[in-house]
Amino acid sequence: MKQLVRSGDVRLAVWTHGDPANPTVVLVHGYPDTHVVWADVVEELVDRFHVVTFDNRGAGASDCPPGIDPYRIENLAADLRAVLDAVSPDEPVHLAGHDWGAILAWELVADPSAAGRIASFTSVAGGCLDHIGHWMRGWASHPRASAVQLLHSWYVAAFQVPGLGALPWRLGLGSQWDALLARLEGVAPRERVRTRGADGEIGVRLYRANVLRRLTDPGERRTTVPVQVVHADDDHYVRPGMAADLDRWVPQLWRRRIAAGHWAPLTHGPVLARMITELVDLVRGTHAAPALTRVRGGGEFGGKLVLVTGAGSGIGAATARAFAALGAEVVAVDVDAAAATRTADEVGGHAHAVDVSDEAGMRKLADDVVAAHGVPDVVVNNAGIGHSGTFLDTTVDEWRRVLDVNLWGVVHGCREFGARLVQRGEGGHVVNVASAAAWLPATDLAAYATSKAAVAMLSDCLRGELAGHGVGVSTICPGIVDTNITRTSTFSGLDDSAQEARRAHAASVYGKRNFRPEGVAAEIVDAVRRDRAVVPVTPEAKVVRLLARLSPALLRTLAAGGLDRGH
Repeated sequence: MKQLVRSGDVRLAVWTHGDPANPTVVLVHGYPDTHVVWADVVEELVDRFHVVTFDNRGAGASDCPPGIDPYRIENLAADLRAVLDAVSPDEPVHLAGHDWGAILAWELVADPSAAGRIASFTSVAGGCLDHIGHWMRGWASHPRASAVQLLHSWYVAAFQVPGLGALPWRLGLGSQWDALLARLEGVAPRERVRTRGADGEIGVRLYRANVLRRLTDPGERRTTVPVQVVHADDDHYVRPGMAADLDRWVPQLWRRRIAAGHWAPLTHGPVLARMITELVDLVRGTHAAPALTRVRGGGEFGGKLVLVTGAGSGIGAATARAFAALGAEVVAVDVDAAAATRTADEVGGHAHAVDVSDEAGMRKLADDVVAAHGVPDVVVNNAGIGHSGTFLDTTVDEWRRVLDVNLWGVVHGCREFGARLVQRGEGGHVVNVASAAAWLPATDLAAYATSKAAVAMLSDCLRGELAGHGVGVSTICPGIVDTNITRTSTFSGLDDSAQEARRAHAASVYGKRNFRPEGVAAEIVDAVRRDRAVVPVTPEAKVVRLLARLSPALLRTLAAGGLDRGH
């Protein structure tokens, strides 16, 4: 339903959706948009909330007062207060703002006189001008971030020149705006905004009326309102550095990411709607989403959920400890329930027992983990088994066992959790532990090397597929590492006593090599941190990788001669 709300001499066009008896969510648009930018979000929220959108002064169907001063942020904040009073006079509202909508919403959120009117605030691709001003004053402590933001904000300086910012709109940019967004940002607006040209031209006054005076003389703006700041990974205009010191102003703060560009309301409406809903539910005490309750954690991976398979010992257990030490909440998965529990207890995490080769079991694991803890931010597919034998000596059953665990276990992990990462829309990372054997054509590692080579290629394919969703994929390739895999490996064509003798010999060789699982875990953490594609870990793995690239024939000759191999 459309109505007009008066703020002083300005009439604002306001649209209400849903049952007024439900909690009220007010969505504030940015530049050069109108309320239409929130259409997909409204569609997702309307069943549970009383949703309100409106056109800011100077945009869409609202009044456009002449001059620069009417567009001071204090006036726009007064407009927002008038809308709140009209649509929810007796109850506090939940705010969400995008771009300049977030900027003007911050003005009210940080206003002590508005205390009690705002229950929560979701800020997308915009910040408080005063906070940004203080951050810019401290540029010496973050020169690189400051330089990056200045480069991305080139247009702000251009808009300060009288007439320059409005000129492209006067020359017809409005008629080309949708096509430009589609080409540069991958955005497909659901409906054409007929006032776009005028909105763009008038909206430049926001920059001229507010930016310089606020950034050069910032005030002390604090708030006790629960706030979540959503940063879009591919935002070409607002970089995350500007919110680095936001904790000093906002004690109840959550930081979240979305695998989107600047116009996330248009491209990822359902994801934003879910984030808004999660904060509203948390504030109202109706439901605490696991992902949101972790977002405030400390440490480099504070607030992140990390799932590790094969976490009962070796590389998996070391990886669980490494991420936990950096603040992550860990889900330890292993076929051995007792081993998974030991690791989980050590890191203060959660234990799950499953055979990774079991498709139904992995699907249930994913369902259980997501229901209890949320979608993991990092998934480490580490579980694997060792096997030695030539191709002709390796039985079909042995092939199946090796491929079921080493390859299909990774496939199941990637499918079940990769799909959920994409659906969540907040990015993430998948780590697949392969081996240097993936590049080594060893005659006595036929099944094992084949399984690891397949994992490496799977990872490369998946990396390309998931990149557009903000999900990284890394392949970790250790060489000889002292882990329990040597004590559980099997050997083709040997009886039980001979198998035990070979295991003891392998364990002795790997023990003398003395490369610990913690070294691999450190590389896994770094691969996630830097989004590395392929990581050969040990010196011998790096040599094998180099030879595989430079001289495959020489590598085949050396491999046929009986190099020591391992996971």
